[in-house]
Amino acid sequence: MERIASASAGPITGFTLLLVIWKIISLKVVEIPGPEPTLLAAIELFKSPFYDNGPNDVGIGWNILASLGRVALGFALAAVVGIPTGFLIGRMPVLNAICSPVINLLRPVSPLAWLPLGLLLFKAANPAAIWAIFICSIWPMIINTAEGVRRVPQDYLNVARVLDLSEWKIFTRILLPSVAPYVMTGVRLSIGTAWLVIVAAEMLTGGTGLGFWLWDEWNNLNVQNILIAVLVIGVVGLLLDLILLNLAKRLHHNEA
Repeated sequence: MERIASASAGPITGFTLLLVIWKIISLKVVEIPGPEPTLLAAIELFKSPFYDNGPNDVGIGWNILASLGRVALGFALAAVVGIPTGFLIGRMPVLNAICSPVINLLRPVSPLAWLPLGLLLFKAANPAAIWAIFICSIWPMIINTAEGVRRVPQDYLNVARVLDLSEWKIFTRILLPSVAPYVMTGVRLSIGTAWLVIVAAEMLTGGTGLGFWLWDEWNNLNVQNILIAVLVIGVVGLLLDLILLNLAKRLHHNEA
């Protein structure tokens, strides 16, 4: 019990401090509602999260699902391409020499800079948003996976050569178990990036999603719903990270 109390003291203190600062700001800036009216508005909003009154007027539940769907698709495509590419780059110095300058050039590009290219390529907003997620999520997976492969002890690979193991057995018995923690780090970084990108992309592409809903509420000058949108985006992002963190711990436990 003491450990649980000690572990929870920090987060409780942090969230309490956040609420106090929020309350002070709301007292100083009358346009910003405080925590209490925002909570009441959120309760009212979540009473009917899946209503559908036609285009541009759907419940927050549909907006959350729409954003998660785009993130899941773009993220999955990035994983399918990025993780194998990272293994190849880590295993083949020649390929690393070719790809590293290109990755270092493209990785810092802002997510929103890719969106117009997506619109040009796919001629539709939804595929363009998924494209932006894909292209921005792929770099952490490639970089972390490649780094993990390079950090595999050379003694392991020397033993594999002595035993004349095939490349497939080297991958499954040596590389994959050793590189798994690095892969999961890349995955966690990528999902965070994907969630950031989708909100910004939806603000520009419109349709259904948390980003579009937030921007629409700004156009309606509904500050309470803007604050709710910010909190929902933060909560969903936190839950995604916690799920992946728990998965990483389980993988590490199983390997141990």
